[in-house]
Amino acid sequence: MKLSVLALDYDGTIARNDRLDPDVLDAIGIARRRGVTVLLVTGRVLGDLRRVAGELRFVDGVVAENGAVVHFPDSGHTTVLAPLVSRAFVSRLEEDGIPFQSGQCLVDADASFAHRMLDVIRQLELPIVLLFNRSRVMAVAQGVSKATGLGAALDMLRASPRNTVAVGDAENDHELLRLAEVGAAVEWGSASLQAAADLVLHGNSPTAVADFISCVAESGRLPLPIKARRRLLIGHTEDGSEFSLAVRGRNVLITGDTKSGKSWLTGLLCERLILHGYSLCVIDPEGDYRTLEALPGVTVLGGDDPPPTPRDLRRALRYPEHSVVIDLSALPHAAKLDYIRATLPALNVMRRRTGVPHRIIVDEAHYFLHDAVARRLLDLDFNGYTVVTYWPSRLPAELIAATEVILVTRQSDSGEIAALRRHCVSCQHVSPSTWAILGHLRLDQAVALPVTEETGTALRLFTIGERLTPHVRHRQKYVDVPVTDSRAFVFSPSGGRSESRVHTLREFVAVLEDLNVARADGYLRRSDFSRWIGQVLGDYALAGKLHGHKLQYIHAPHRGALEQIVAAIKSRYDLTEENSVATAPDSRVVGQTGQVSTQAIQL
Repeated sequence: MKLSVLALDYDGTIARNDRLDPDVLDAIGIARRRGVTVLLVTGRVLGDLRRVAGELRFVDGVVAENGAVVHFPDSGHTTVLAPLVSRAFVSRLEEDGIPFQSGQCLVDADASFAHRMLDVIRQLELPIVLLFNRSRVMAVAQGVSKATGLGAALDMLRASPRNTVAVGDAENDHELLRLAEVGAAVEWGSASLQAAADLVLHGNSPTAVADFISCVAESGRLPLPIKARRRLLIGHTEDGSEFSLAVRGRNVLITGDTKSGKSWLTGLLCERLILHGYSLCVIDPEGDYRTLEALPGVTVLGGDDPPPTPRDLRRALRYPEHSVVIDLSALPHAAKLDYIRATLPALNVMRRRTGVPHRIIVDEAHYFLHDAVARRLLDLDFNGYTVVTYWPSRLPAELIAATEVILVTRQSDSGEIAALRRHCVSCQHVSPSTWAILGHLRLDQAVALPVTEETGTALRLFTIGERLTPHVRHRQKYVDVPVTDSRAFVFSPSGGRSESRVHTLREFVAVLEDLNVARADGYLRRSDFSRWIGQVLGDYALAGKLHGHKLQYIHAPHRGALEQIVAAIKSRYDLTEENSVATAPDSRVVGQTGQVSTQAIQL
């Protein structure tokens, strides 16, 4: 991912005995000329920092008083983020003869006075905590840290912690390093901080920090952490252990048969990334990811409205914690193809300039990326793509070669399995018989191929985790656009009525609302409703819920069974009339080709 911000502690990290290291000063200048924002994040009072470091114009901003104050030297603007120092607290320290320095929100003293300061805090019952910084102790309001101050500064700059590298040396830098995407500790500093950091800068002076700044500024990218701190939990292995992926900007391929759970697994990864603060742009050809909008900062564009222009996307992603789902389900296939070919290059340029979106997700990738390299649709130097397809052999060889994570749901096509084996160099030792597992996976299972460090040397089978947001498979397609007559739900004649054959989810719900439990008893006991929802419409999650209602009904038949089923459907699909889609009588279409029988369901 792109490096946008460097957050540097001052004392002990880039300065010794109050003096800023000249090599660090030169490196900061190089980084800023390359477009990297540089912030000082320090426990010092702002005035005291100016005394030892000058007017501070060598950086873009300062977070002072351990996160309580943000200052921008060029404009002179200062923002106070925390409660001011309690006058009662200062008076008691003076009465007790404790030497200290007071800022606007922070009191600094020698660490040897910590126990006496704590006694004062307890006696006055103040919401103040003590923070240690080597030989010093700081008293500041609860909840204030270098991380809260840096977070506020990044918000003001519209920059993301996910594009930030932080460097520190002491106890009060833990939260700073934890907030940043990559946190580096200096070797000559706190052993505890080094143990918690993503990287340790080896050396014995700030010169090592200068070398590090120059190196990352030249690359323009975040350095890879030695150990993964942010992980995406996506399931559990057969022995019950958690299966997770490290967040490292890698390309991810998710593949499998149609209706095998690819979109569910992709949506799960999206949820985890969004909740970790990453910005996503999901190119959604079929409307499978609309429900991600329930998560903070996610906006769905397109759908019934025209799809967003590059300018619209820049506006939607101007805050780096925001994500966008581009719903193209209302467009014909040719228009989707044209739109994606025009939009991907614009997203690549945006990402190189601003760092967001952090990840680009393309579903139905076989349709849109088969000539992606020739058309320069992908920026494989920057990576950070997730591609989803049932036809991986149609993807460019360069994209497969640059893919570092491959997750496979049920895959029954021997040709596609053979293609995966050919492209997976680290899979050559896996016996052909082992690959047979791919054709027999349950809908809640997937396999990670041994192209990634998390899998070791074997195919790693795991049960896919639960989603936070509901998954709606091809929502627009099945609410109003009918399936073929052979796949319609058939309600058998009753009471002189003729056979009723329904082709859309809206029609299905309308009939259910008109049924009585006595007539629906057979359908419920045979799981006919859940089977049609799962096998024909492909919504296996909803089918599972309906099956649960069926089990409850068999155990204790009750009149509310149909109401429960209707409510479950309406909780996942918008069936209001204003969202209906007008279709011509001859527009009955079949969804994606799958393994489901095309015989009519005679009930």
